[in-house]
Amino acid sequence: MNNLRNRVQLIGRLGKDPEVVRFEEGKVKASFPLATNEVFRNPDGERTERTQWHDIVAWSGLAEIVAEHLHKGEECVVEGRLSYRTFEDASGHTRYVTEVVMQELVMLERRVSAPAGD
Repeated sequence: MNNLRNRVQLIGRLGKDPEVVRFEEGKVKASFPLATNEVFRNPDGERTERTQWHDIVAWSGLAEIVAEHLHKGEECVVEGRLSYRTFEDASGHTRYVTEVVMQELVMLERRVSAPAGD
């Protein structure tokens, strides 16, 4: 990985199937929300679970792999860099976006389909 100062690693589950965009110049972008869970004891000693959502973006060959192999609910490890951007929405409001631009992917589950006739 080129930039070790901006590095993020997340282990979580896809919140929905990846959205794939194919641009005219041949570039491919895949994006999806990734849920990570944190389990801790609250001040009353009760077990509490908190889910955080992260926007993940993959480009080019990695986007093709994501599009073909990842589906909602599957668990994976995503490694990449944080990216911040702003844009103006249709109403003229400034929107702020934080994304993880994926540079490495490890799929933790493999779906196995049953043989035909079973």
